[in-house]
Amino acid sequence: MALNSITRSQFPPTLSTSIQAGIKHMIYDETHLAMQTSLKKIITEKINPNVNQWEKSGKYPAHYIFNQLGKLGVFAANKPADFGGMGYDFAMSIAIAEQIGSIDCGSIPMSVMVQTDMSTPALSQFGSDFLRDQFLRPSISGDLVSSIAVSEPHAGSDVSAIRTTARRSGGDLIINGSKMWITNGEQADWACVLVNTSKNDNLHKNKSLVCIPLNSRGVHRSNRLDKMGMRSSDTVQLFFDDVRVPESYIIGEEGKGFIYQMKQFNDERLVTVAVGLLPLQKCLNDTLKYAKTRQIFGKTLLDQQAVQFRLAELEAELEATRSLLYRTVLSRCQGQDVTMLTAMSKLKIGRLARKITDECLQIWGGAGYLNDNSISRAFRDFRIFSIGAGCDEVMMQIIHKNQNKRTF
Repeated sequence: MALNSITRSQFPPTLSTSIQAGIKHMIYDETHLAMQTSLKKIITEKINPNVNQWEKSGKYPAHYIFNQLGKLGVFAANKPADFGGMGYDFAMSIAIAEQIGSIDCGSIPMSVMVQTDMSTPALSQFGSDFLRDQFLRPSISGDLVSSIAVSEPHAGSDVSAIRTTARRSGGDLIINGSKMWITNGEQADWACVLVNTSKNDNLHKNKSLVCIPLNSRGVHRSNRLDKMGMRSSDTVQLFFDDVRVPESYIIGEEGKGFIYQMKQFNDERLVTVAVGLLPLQKCLNDTLKYAKTRQIFGKTLLDQQAVQFRLAELEAELEATRSLLYRTVLSRCQGQDVTMLTAMSKLKIGRLARKITDECLQIWGGAGYLNDNSISRAFRDFRIFSIGAGCDEVMMQIIHKNQNKRTF
């Protein structure tokens, strides 16, 4: 049955009993697959035909696309039913992210995933009913576009080093500072912003997440940042100059923003892995097809054992990464701590994205170096996987920290 013929109220509240009963070899049931089928239709008909134009212009119509995706339920997957969500667990988010990866660029998937799994998880889990009604509900429907604002010019992976502050004035917060590399920043209606709300010397306990409408007085946006890749994703720097919002716009408990953000990072890291699977598979498929027809020294490229072995190894590594992701998601859905597995998955997709796009481009040679080649776009777009949501080095720190906890 096509998902777009089903109303949200008809969705069962949880995953199929077979998965809950412990089937380990799959994380998707017929409902996940129906979602992917309907999402693929929207991507094929309304997104991919326009991607090249949007990439050239450096911007895509986020409000229009989000509205279309909102009608399908893309932003509702694991959000509470009381505020327009579907109430699924995290496996549906991964199913959506994996299919979103079929968009013919990295920009729009990243932009969509900001709203599904980066700016809204803490609000969904810890926000007051008032905040969820104000910001979460219209974001789930796709009527609002959101962004996540954590990084600063001097504080990327070192989240504890942020300097943006929020001081109290009556019942309000007065916010000053700046945020860097803000995806959706030019078009977003609101941002989930990490700020210092106290002078506590413990840098992990002096921060809070705050919902800030971006039409507030004192909010300024830079010109669109000129990036190497992810061209149609509008990215800006945000400046907060005595921005006043009610203190009730703090998500959850004051001082727990760092903890909440670490939880959001785990969501972001896993959907990043899922988003990367299809485009990296496409790189391999397209390269294999090209190598079958490209003649060199009287033979095809694919007749060269070096090319055969290179593509075979990359295929095996991609399949291993997919399996690691699915294992991590299964464990998470069963309530296990998957911090270490999440870091491993994110590290692998970042490294593998670099390896696959680089080696495939090498096989394509001069043809791959042209900007209108999908391999060239993937090479530029997916380089960010080793940087965003915690760089490779941070992932290795997390892995080692958990590795060091073991008792032998």
